[in-house]
Amino acid sequence: PIPLVFCFHGYTSSASTIMSNVNFNYVSDTAGFIVVYPQGTLLQGSIHWNVGGWTTGSTIDDVGFTASLLDFISTTYTIDDTRVYSTGMSNGGYMSFLLACQMSDKIAAIASVTGSMTPQTYNACNPQHPTPILQIHGTNDQTVPYIGDPTWTESIDDVLQYWVAYNNCNTSAIITAIPDINIFDGSTAEHIVYDGGDNDVTTEHFKIYGGDHDWPGVWGNMDIHASAEVWKFFSRYNING
Repeated sequence: PIPLVFCFHGYTSSASTIMSNVNFNYVSDTAGFIVVYPQGTLLQGSIHWNVGGWTTGSTIDDVGFTASLLDFISTTYTIDDTRVYSTGMSNGGYMSFLLACQMSDKIAAIASVTGSMTPQTYNACNPQHPTPILQIHGTNDQTVPYIGDPTWTESIDDVLQYWVAYNNCNTSAIITAIPDINIFDGSTAEHIVYDGGDNDVTTEHFKIYGGDHDWPGVWGNMDIHASAEVWKFFSRYNING
């Protein structure tokens, strides 16, 4: 049995685009897991995942779709059902948080790159187990604002504090500066870790100072590679911590 990682594309994007952009296939080939790139449906002409917020008009059950997709893949391949993870960019990060809230019986850990939680996801979140969370986000993100917008997206600090509290992590973080190996990318990074959670889970954040709406290591910040960091994070956990 091998692990499975869902990788959800952003709003107006596609499965093929994120697959070609983020280099997860190279990581999966090396580390030995299956990576799945689901394809969203149309909402008023734009491809989306139904996460609330700006997608409130959608009637698509994307949580049900993901559960069905996982069941289908599990009948075809030998999946370790204790090691199913979700990541994604932007709308795909929101989708990963939604799965952590509404499908946590199947999801061991999630990572959001430039995503957040909508008020709808945040207010109705009902996870079933301590859930390792990794958030990668730029402080200058012009698409999903770091400080949030009460009409449609929670601030990154509020999202992190929700999961720190839910996971019963230490409230003081361990902060490590990431070496600024590319001085020309206009950004620097810190790794912020809230450890000591139930089942030994952590709530973590790569804070990209000066970073915009980017997938670090592919474009934007080049001091970390988001795909590698996401797998490094996932690989430490199964659904039991």
